[in-house]
Amino acid sequence: MRLPFRRRHAARSQPLSTFISLLTLSSVALSPASAITFTPAPAANLDLSQLGRIALAGDFSGISLYQFEEQNERPFSTNGSESLLARMPNGAFANIVETDASIQAMCTFTMSNGTVLGVVIGGNFTSLDNMASTAVALFNPNADKDKQVIPLTGISGQVNALLCDQDTNSVYVGGNFIGANSTNAIAWVGTQGWTNLPFAGFNGPVTSITKASNGHIIFGGSFTGLGNATAPSTPDGQVINLSTAKITSGFSTTAQGFSNASDIVCKAGLGGSGNTWLLQDNTPGFWQASFRFGFQPTKLRLYNTHENGRGTKTWRFTALPLNGIMNFTYIDPATGRNASCTSECPLSNDPLVKFQDFHFVNVIGMNAFRVDISAFYGSGGGLSGIELFEDDIFAFAINDFNEPTCAGLRFPSSATPTGPWAVAPSRSSSSEYLTAQLSGSITPSSASIVFIPDIREAGNYSVNLYTPGCLQDDTCSSRGQIHISGNMTQESSKSTPIDRNIFQTNNYDKYDQIYFGLIDASSDSFRPRITMTPSPGQSLTNMTFVAQRIGFTLINSTGGLNGLYEYIPGTVVNASDFQSSAFNRLGGGFAPGSAVNALATAGDITYVAGNFTSSEARNIVAMNGRDAKDKDLDGGLNGEVESMFSNGTKLFVGGKFTSTLKNPAQVQGLSNVAVYDTEKNVWSPLGAGVNARVMRVVGLTMNITGPTPEVVISINGEFSQLEAFGNNPAVAVSGFGIWVPSQSNWLQNLNLPVEWIEGILSTSILNVPGGNSLYAGSIASSTLEARGVATLGDGLARLPVNFKGSSPSAGSGSLAKRDNTTNSTVSEGVSTGVFDTNSGRNLTILGGHFTATATNGSVIHNLLFFDGSKEEVSGIGSQITPESVFVALAVQNDVLYAGGNVTGTVNGASVSGLVSYNLGSKSFGTQPPSLNGGNGTVSSIAVRASTGDVYVGGSFKSAGSLGCPGVCFFSTSSSQWNQAGQNFDGSVNTMMWTTNTILLAGGNITINSTASTFLAKYDTDKQAWDTYPGSSQLPGPVKALTAGTKDGSQIWASGTALNGSTYLMKYDGSNWQAVGQPLQPGTDIRGLQVFSLTSSHDSTATIASNEALVITGSVVLSEFGTASAVIFNGTAFRPYALTSNSGNTAGTIARIFTERNNFFTSPGGSQLSLVFIVLIGLAISLALMLLIVLAGLFLDRLRKKREGYVPAPTHMFDRGSGIQRIPPHELLESLSKGRPGAPHV
Repeated sequence: MRLPFRRRHAARSQPLSTFISLLTLSSVALSPASAITFTPAPAANLDLSQLGRIALAGDFSGISLYQFEEQNERPFSTNGSESLLARMPNGAFANIVETDASIQAMCTFTMSNGTVLGVVIGGNFTSLDNMASTAVALFNPNADKDKQVIPLTGISGQVNALLCDQDTNSVYVGGNFIGANSTNAIAWVGTQGWTNLPFAGFNGPVTSITKASNGHIIFGGSFTGLGNATAPSTPDGQVINLSTAKITSGFSTTAQGFSNASDIVCKAGLGGSGNTWLLQDNTPGFWQASFRFGFQPTKLRLYNTHENGRGTKTWRFTALPLNGIMNFTYIDPATGRNASCTSECPLSNDPLVKFQDFHFVNVIGMNAFRVDISAFYGSGGGLSGIELFEDDIFAFAINDFNEPTCAGLRFPSSATPTGPWAVAPSRSSSSEYLTAQLSGSITPSSASIVFIPDIREAGNYSVNLYTPGCLQDDTCSSRGQIHISGNMTQESSKSTPIDRNIFQTNNYDKYDQIYFGLIDASSDSFRPRITMTPSPGQSLTNMTFVAQRIGFTLINSTGGLNGLYEYIPGTVVNASDFQSSAFNRLGGGFAPGSAVNALATAGDITYVAGNFTSSEARNIVAMNGRDAKDKDLDGGLNGEVESMFSNGTKLFVGGKFTSTLKNPAQVQGLSNVAVYDTEKNVWSPLGAGVNARVMRVVGLTMNITGPTPEVVISINGEFSQLEAFGNNPAVAVSGFGIWVPSQSNWLQNLNLPVEWIEGILSTSILNVPGGNSLYAGSIASSTLEARGVATLGDGLARLPVNFKGSSPSAGSGSLAKRDNTTNSTVSEGVSTGVFDTNSGRNLTILGGHFTATATNGSVIHNLLFFDGSKEEVSGIGSQITPESVFVALAVQNDVLYAGGNVTGTVNGASVSGLVSYNLGSKSFGTQPPSLNGGNGTVSSIAVRASTGDVYVGGSFKSAGSLGCPGVCFFSTSSSQWNQAGQNFDGSVNTMMWTTNTILLAGGNITINSTASTFLAKYDTDKQAWDTYPGSSQLPGPVKALTAGTKDGSQIWASGTALNGSTYLMKYDGSNWQAVGQPLQPGTDIRGLQVFSLTSSHDSTATIASNEALVITGSVVLSEFGTASAVIFNGTAFRPYALTSNSGNTAGTIARIFTERNNFFTSPGGSQLSLVFIVLIGLAISLALMLLIVLAGLFLDRLRKKREGYVPAPTHMFDRGSGIQRIPPHELLESLSKGRPGAPHV
């Protein structure tokens, strides 16, 4: 059991030791070039050069190639835990440090000499990377991974605000916490550690801190004065329950009625048999109590015995398990003077002294104590009563720890649990606690507990809920969110009811402030009550609900403040002179109950925002730090401002408002988010705002239109829609949006190749030394925002298609009984696609279950055409029902065949399972008769290349009037259905041609009415089906097939085994081989494809060295998690592509489709046929003969040139009368004459 941490008033605090390890930080301080590094993932080396256009289709909103080992597909956390985040070079976010709760603030800690010690992180966490660290820590990215986080121990509670001040080497910390002698505000100074500010903190939580232009530190929050925790006006009023403790003793008497050490509990000195405990004669001894909870006593009351002249003379008190002998102060009854004692404290033997009170000098935590009696009166020592008191006011969930009923209190603390509660051991917590295991539909009525404290004095209290950590009882995966409600005053107008949701996912013990304000004292007509229940609407099916205790701390205050305080570093605080500060006066003008939520300084102006009203402004106001003049910013806003972010001359604000106060008609669209131009002094909308409250406004950087990052604005909150404005329609979101100032639009409206981001951003630092930006929150991200489909080349790219979310559910209406029949466990998104280049077309055709917008503005459901030549998007009209799902596409000449869970009415005739569409005329022609029986669905389409016949497989019994269960083919020449063999029955998930005459079909199949198989083959020559060789080795129906070699003699198959697991196997031509590594539970394989590689790996028995198998779907890898596409090289799986999806749901890649199917660009283990070898040999011979002829001609020409030959004239001169005739004898005579100079060979 861990002892309770201290939460004491200043008078009883002990100094906090300096955090020694920070003294060495300068040796590992950030260098200017330091940066967070990421580990590059091995290159995929897929050879895409022979495939033409390539696309990945699935159900996703964002997609990334796996380039760094820090990437993953995990959804963002919804259990309240957040992380320290950084951007990888590809733009995706990576978790750097994980916490068990939220990070509220960060700042870069730079010393006055320029040394950067790291980044200070504050929040309500109890651990960082599973290291115990409460509320605040230092992160040093330049250190080794296991030394990057340094807990700044010494405060307990929650940090909301941080200000790193280089001028004073200080970090100002604000929130709801205790540390040293301060409450809610403290400073960490250089390497000295925690240092109390000149004031004792504040009597309420601090939410923001900024440095004004005059160098003063401005605190904002929900406080009304400087102050600290204090004891009640009547101290020592809470009774520690001894009646449920384990009581033991040493050397007790054996006399009947006096030997039981428990007899003196709750007896108040009655004395006599059964009410007195005695020691053996003339023997020292001890009395000990052990508890199942921790406490911090302030007063001990002892009743001496006078039985037969006996009594205790001297004693000592030992705190356990510390084994510390405690110091006391007391009033000597003999003299009436104050006295002190330690190891030999006296106890009066005067019968007129009923009891003596001893006050603890040091208030420490303990869970057991021992009273040792060293000297005695008469024959031996003893006691007739003992009581223990404390100042701390707690209401425990376990009633045994609350005030005892035997104490005679009018309003003792208590708790009322309802539901399946059980007591859990304390382990490392301060006390045992209740735990309830809830399952099924979890609602507020599943379990509850009501805490009723013993409030004896009305006043301002800080109410804190204590929650045990989940690591100690191994319940982190099942912890959820709870709802806290309660009323603290009898008159509702005096206080705001408690209404909060709190996460219980903390790794270590924590407390959350759930209320600050007035609490009425307990009376016959009113008792303060706090009720704790599970929060409704959680996704957990099994929840661990824990309840331990609630603490009530009375707050003392100077008063005189109202949410704002100006502190001048290095000066003495004068609590009687608050009005000399313009900021204090500004806060003093706010109405009672006001709160400051955010502060921001830009130039000379400090902006103050929150929930307040004054005579001149509401909810936001500005103050000039130089001349102490305030500005009302057009009267402020008509609702609360919760967050601000300043970027240059623009101040972005978020909250719950709709307009300015003075001129609401001049600026439209200020719906919960707005921007204020600090130069022009005007408000402007962000589009038309959002439809509900904004809680966080955080800056981040993105590459929007070029390589240079620009600052964009993220907002988080309770909204579900970015409102429509201009030509931009409303966009459904999940409480997250990004505004791009350079485009004056939401990122979600921009058709640009940008990252996809969803989740929560709570804070950021955009100027960390070394060039990195750091963020805090819980984010799912991808390198490219692309919905349903992305193209693949040198990288990923978007198709210019505007998807609008899912179509109507395939499980609704008439399709409800058919929604599980396609070869798909994912009913949304793009399931399949095909490229069509026939007849000069340039079409990308997508099928699935989606809604998109055509170029002409019409709505497209489930089947879409993108014309790359015209950059146009179109659909097929409204003849197919929107509930349909397309899972298989094939193009034969000018006709598209599209199959799936399809229904509709085309040209007056009903269609089911398959439709045909003429791509040339862009119209439906005569349709193939409907597929009926079974589920009437098509899962696969395979066109026979030599005949053009369209084979379809699925779950059906007939095509029109023709019986053809499971597989049927449509003859494109005769336009009629034909049965593929007479001996086939069952349902088909996938089909593939291995040769021109052999078709494979996988599913639940029966051959010849007797042989059941999961994989069959059809021989078109024999027109008969047979089981595939060795198919009995397959453990379940085949869902995906692909060729393992170019000739189809080897294949890969995947499916779901009968035991529910996913399998992957290869047929090598003679035997089936299972992959060496079993696939993890949850794996869903939807596509397989062998790719050639540009770089070889080690050859294996299943895959050639220059090939790899790409698996698509949702594949769970043992040391990675899920990936939407993975590469298998014969020995190991590794991620290839990762996806994310809107609504924090899992993404998946259904398949990869290509323009050309040249996947085997090298022999890859298969042999060329003899005819090709002969033809290649003939071609080589002809080429050699041609080269020989050309060489001969060249040599002949060279010889003639060397012999003096010249080309003959190509034309004649004077072909007319000018030609002289030569007598024959002269011509013949010239032949005998030689030509001098001619060479002789």
